[in-house]
Amino acid sequence: MAISDYVMQHEVTIRLAFFLGIFAVMAVWELMAPRRVLSVSKAVRWANNLGLVFLNSFILRLLFPAAAVGMAAFAAEQGWGLLNYYAVDAAIAIPLSIVAMDFVIYLQHVMVHAVPVLWRLHRVHHADPDYDVTTGARFHPLEIILSMLIKFATIMVLGPPVVAVIIFEVVLNATAMFNHANVKLPLGIDAVLRWLLVTPDMHRVHHSVEDDEANSNFGFSLPWWDRLFGTYRAQPRAGHEAMTIGIHTYKQPKLVSWLPGILVLPFIGKITDYAINRREWSADDEG
Repeated sequence: MAISDYVMQHEVTIRLAFFLGIFAVMAVWELMAPRRVLSVSKAVRWANNLGLVFLNSFILRLLFPAAAVGMAAFAAEQGWGLLNYYAVDAAIAIPLSIVAMDFVIYLQHVMVHAVPVLWRLHRVHHADPDYDVTTGARFHPLEIILSMLIKFATIMVLGPPVVAVIIFEVVLNATAMFNHANVKLPLGIDAVLRWLLVTPDMHRVHHSVEDDEANSNFGFSLPWWDRLFGTYRAQPRAGHEAMTIGIHTYKQPKLVSWLPGILVLPFIGKITDYAINRREWSADDEG
């Protein structure tokens, strides 16, 4: 059996093992050395955030049984995508695919901040009043479905190897848990690491209530795109311990911390402008 066939056959097990392992490591790290004092009970947040994760997983498996890996296998069989059409060697195709798909994730992240109707979905992620390992997987089901459709389109155009898609999915989930964790790296290590990987201190800036800070540091895994496109911000003005996490206009516990409220959050309030790098915030803005 080819390695790609074996990996595809056990894709769910592989991804689940990495998810549980990295989640456990980050959860223990948070308990032993938290970066910030949480404002909401960890039990409440974890129960509802993880409940959303399980709901999203169920919906994805129901709608897309083969997920992105299945699409990659189908594209390879049909010869779809640039890398399949030109028969690019795996040694080049795999790293190239991972970097290219990460760039698409960056663009998608910018898009859900820039387009008001998509921001309504994405604000479920930002409305979390605290910032820890569970925040990394807290997304509305409709945004999860949108993200999967974007992955499908990317795979059809790019034609990445199946192994590359699995590696990308594992890395994306792992880095999302790492850079959303309520942990602190030594400043020297953070300064070096953030040239190669999005760190918790780097991404935490993105979850500030301040608009210009929330509209920065969009990268999930690779930090290069923010530096390249001018969306990088080194630190929050108030400092990591004093900064406020969340969204100005959404602070009600039942709306931002409990699953029923989280699910209806995109449908509350009027649609207003939420332009990238807007510097002003109006009290009337509910978008």
